[in-house]
Amino acid sequence: MSDFTGFFRRLRALVYKEFLQLSRDNSSLLLGIALPLVLILLIGYGISLDVKNVPTAVVLEDTSPTAQDSVSFLTGSDYFDPRYVTSMKEAELLMEQRKADVILRIPPDFTQKLEHGEAKIQAILYGVETTTSMTVQGYLETGLASWLEARQGSTHGAVIVTRMWFNDANTSSWFFVPGLIMLIMTIVGVFLTAVVMAREWERGTFESLFVTPVQAAELILAKMIPYFCVAMAGMLLCLVAGHYLYGVPLRGSIILILAVSMLFLIVALGIGLVISALTKNQFNACQLALLVTFMPSVMISGFLFDMHSQPIVIQIVGQLFPTTYYLVLLKSLFLSGNNFPLIIKNSLALVVYAVLFLGLAFHITRKRVEE
Repeated sequence: MSDFTGFFRRLRALVYKEFLQLSRDNSSLLLGIALPLVLILLIGYGISLDVKNVPTAVVLEDTSPTAQDSVSFLTGSDYFDPRYVTSMKEAELLMEQRKADVILRIPPDFTQKLEHGEAKIQAILYGVETTTSMTVQGYLETGLASWLEARQGSTHGAVIVTRMWFNDANTSSWFFVPGLIMLIMTIVGVFLTAVVMAREWERGTFESLFVTPVQAAELILAKMIPYFCVAMAGMLLCLVAGHYLYGVPLRGSIILILAVSMLFLIVALGIGLVISALTKNQFNACQLALLVTFMPSVMISGFLFDMHSQPIVIQIVGQLFPTTYYLVLLKSLFLSGNNFPLIIKNSLALVVYAVLFLGLAFHITRKRVEE
């Protein structure tokens, strides 16, 4: 009986000690409580596979009441955000600027051919977002069928002829390969740098170098260059594999693809250096890198989910992460070509992030060494 009582006394003491130690370990509490809470809120309320509020450019080349009524299912729908334009040229410009995911064209002979049961509506879909495009196509066909049923009691008489832009093969690999490149660059740039540098902080080897004549900026740059080279080598392998194994086109300039990748890599390396300097611990660095870079890269950058369909709050949060801008650049350069207004806008955002994180990395590293 005394052994049994002693067992529980020791067990209670050990459990108390572990809880006390856990309460002092903010990283474990973050991983065990905060991360699951963030994920369940993000997935439950913010991430949806439903496609809603799709920006739609409508070109009414037939302005008759019948033609206007044929697209009435767009107005007031949760699934479409229609914008009526006067010409195909204007609609194409909206799609190139990423302000429209669909162009719906009502030809000038629509009403006339509808009377003979031969009417056609052209739908041009933004093929870079393959899954979204196929879903939108289904929505359009259902909407037109409902209109025909209400008008003449039959779903026959008009059809939607679809065309996919920027993804002639209509394959999801064209959509995922740019995203995979973004993930690889993030993993190498942030995770590898943060964990390896945190290990040096942990062992004291990094701080010991500051007793030499080497300056802080020189040391940090020397640490960045090898990882920069490794990541760019991986990037080149991904380019070759994506193009020759999966047939992903390179419609934009290869020089621009490499340039924006180098720019994003500088951002990623800066984030990794900041994380390692803040944590000085491999385990904590890994957790923090997972929380602030990898999870947002997968969930709210546009890699898996079309951000146009997400709540406005999630769209705003997604714009806070540099991976979102890099992914937009990759998709544009791979699949649609050199859209310079888009390239300049997103590249400037990456420049701001690069200056911010490199500046933070130099400041925090110098401060930690002085302490």
